[in-house]
Amino acid sequence: MRHTARRSAFSGLATAMLLGGVVTGATFGMASSALAACPAATVADMMGVKPGKFPQQYDLAEFEAAAGCKLSFTQNPAIAALNGKIKGNPDLPPLSERLPAEPLVTLPYDEIGKYGGTLDVLSNATEAGTSDFLSVRHVNLVRFSDDLKTIVPNVAKSWTWNDDFTVLTFKLRKGHKWSDGVPFTAEDVKFWYDDLALDPKVIEKPKDYVLVGGERMTVDVIDPQTVRFTLPAPKPGLISHFATHFAQAFQPKHFLGKFHPKYNPEADKYAQSLGFKSGYDAIAAYFGNSDWTDTPTPQLSRPEIVDKLPKHVMPSLESYILIKDTTEGRHFVANPYFHWVDTAGNQLPYISEQDELYINENEVRLLKLVNGEVDYKSQSVQLPSAPMLLDGQEKGGYKIDLKPTIQMPVFSFNVTSADLEKRKVFGNLKFRQAMSLAINRPEINEVAFFELGTPGQYVPFSPAPDFVEDKWKNYYAEFDADKAKALLTEIGVVDKDGDGFRDLPDGKPLVLNLQFATQGIAGQVVELVAQHWTNVGIKTTSKEVTPDEYRSAQSSNQLDVGMWGKGQPIAIVLGNNELFVAPFENYFGHRTGMLWAEYLETDGKQGVKPPAYVIQLRDDIDAFQSASPGTPESEKLGARLVENMTGNLLFIGTVQAPNPIYHRNALKNFTEFKTWSYEYYRTYPYRPAQWYLADGK
Repeated sequence: MRHTARRSAFSGLATAMLLGGVVTGATFGMASSALAACPAATVADMMGVKPGKFPQQYDLAEFEAAAGCKLSFTQNPAIAALNGKIKGNPDLPPLSERLPAEPLVTLPYDEIGKYGGTLDVLSNATEAGTSDFLSVRHVNLVRFSDDLKTIVPNVAKSWTWNDDFTVLTFKLRKGHKWSDGVPFTAEDVKFWYDDLALDPKVIEKPKDYVLVGGERMTVDVIDPQTVRFTLPAPKPGLISHFATHFAQAFQPKHFLGKFHPKYNPEADKYAQSLGFKSGYDAIAAYFGNSDWTDTPTPQLSRPEIVDKLPKHVMPSLESYILIKDTTEGRHFVANPYFHWVDTAGNQLPYISEQDELYINENEVRLLKLVNGEVDYKSQSVQLPSAPMLLDGQEKGGYKIDLKPTIQMPVFSFNVTSADLEKRKVFGNLKFRQAMSLAINRPEINEVAFFELGTPGQYVPFSPAPDFVEDKWKNYYAEFDADKAKALLTEIGVVDKDGDGFRDLPDGKPLVLNLQFATQGIAGQVVELVAQHWTNVGIKTTSKEVTPDEYRSAQSSNQLDVGMWGKGQPIAIVLGNNELFVAPFENYFGHRTGMLWAEYLETDGKQGVKPPAYVIQLRDDIDAFQSASPGTPESEKLGARLVENMTGNLLFIGTVQAPNPIYHRNALKNFTEFKTWSYEYYRTYPYRPAQWYLADGK
């Protein structure tokens, strides 16, 4: 096992700090029956109802006890028609049979909403720029409340840890059902873990967050509503992973299990009768071959057989169910079995449908925003676009909030470039120091970010905890073109042919080909940095590409320079090690050292052997995740992670600045977000199921 931490008792205070003061779920006794109608309490007006154990939500019995009432339930008048659009769904039973015995009661922000309408949103393309929209309908076992500190129940009714954070037990909601009406139980959690996340025929290599120190956990079904995770070593950050990550810790065993040979000896035969090559081929069509929740459905990936299929999509617990999937966009309808209700007993979501349009051209997206054709948008909307958006608010009937980001635009050099001469130069720390010094961050802040940002160096924890020494926040981040030139000359990167640009030490031209996607970084930032590097004698070319093109080039080790936003809060790092293990993020993020990663993954059989500090990073993050937060051991490990990552300038930071969050004025119960961030899964803490459209559109 790659960890060095002791299996010792953990400090309750430290863990409370990690989880925002909440380390266990809550169970509540049934309230006595009351004749009074329940007050339609909201966050804005609690109407005398006492707050619950968790912010802005209750279990049913807890709410009835706090309000002194008995809640009765109401459904969307259009729900039967919406259900009819979900292929394979049976006719609906009464609402009382669709809700769990203990539904989650949520407080709307401002008022009880009204049913109807379609939420209109934009993304870039299939699997590109879509996480914003995914987060609107997302559910997981738990989530962060909108204070971004407190973890609260969602799909799970409650949870408990043992004393040393090696056993995590979840209680589920009795009577909770999948979107097709089949009961959701602990078996669906175990199926996800054992038969999808750890099956190499589904996901080739297990993700870090389903492991602890490189070793698997054990998931046991205690009873239909109780599931237990037993860890090989402490990992208190596992709960924050479930609160923020797109990968859902459950999948429909009753549906996908039909295609899995472990549960159906005739899985291949059954799948072939529907037009798939095998059972695993069917699982790939419905679930995908990773844990990304946005893979194309059979409607898009298997159109030749889609009419034969019993369902177009696998059943879900999300607030909306996909009914149409094309290369132009997607359409969703409300889940008739969703487990949330408001304080008046209305089943959520309020908005009946969702429509997602794909537009990859940034200018066209901005035009639609300015024209008020979109209800909500933040992903791919960056600060350089703010003046245009702010100017159009009144006419377009929308509002712009500028909110802090967790990430900053970051550049990296391909330290395992296929061009061996470039690899040698990019791998030289003095080259990376020079290129960092050459960046005029104050100019970027002024020109691209209207002096609203903070220039600095990339530090992997954002915001920086106390163990991050101040020196790292501005390490080689001052603008010093003369020093940059001197360092380049020192390592032999000089102009050898007299054309005014520096060459590689072997005399060949050094040209940096900058490919960027506006989903990940503003074009103005790329243009400014390209000019800064040109000013110290490094020739650059730049080209905007689609997110898919960028990711493909990055994954195949073809980029000269990576450029994307990067940074994570400590709560997420404690559950996910990817920022510190080569290639230092997942497919959708900012990566470098692809051949280092290949070496580590194959135990040295392939790839390029990384420097010692890269091995140290991998080992330290495992130990950091198992150490008690706030202890000297944890602080020491965290400080060394920063020293090795920032000190080696694998990623070069620029300016951390706010970004715009857009919503149409007619979208109600919309609260101001604390951050513009992917890291807390965008809208997920802000409860989009209680949004409604005042104009019904």
